[in-house]
Amino acid sequence: MSISVRATAVRFDDAQMWVELEDGRTIGVPLVWFPRLLRGTPEQRSDYFISPSGLHWDTLDEDISIEGLLAGRGDLTRPRSSNSHVA
Repeated sequence: MSISVRATAVRFDDAQMWVELEDGRTIGVPLVWFPRLLRGTPEQRSDYFISPSGLHWDTLDEDISIEGLLAGRGDLTRPRSSNSHVA
């Protein structure tokens, strides 16, 4: 059985999403990791709910797991561009 930490609050600045966790940590992730949130208005971003599994924005059709944030994963619904050019 895995033990997971839950979010208690979410806030945004111009470039980051900040997620406060029940264990006292705050995670900051770039908004570019989540294009739907990046394109959303401040009102849409503030219309979220927290569940045991993560963060949810119905109006933006976005669901983010805390486990994914802690693992450094962004939006997995679209392919990532390959920037691994070796010079």
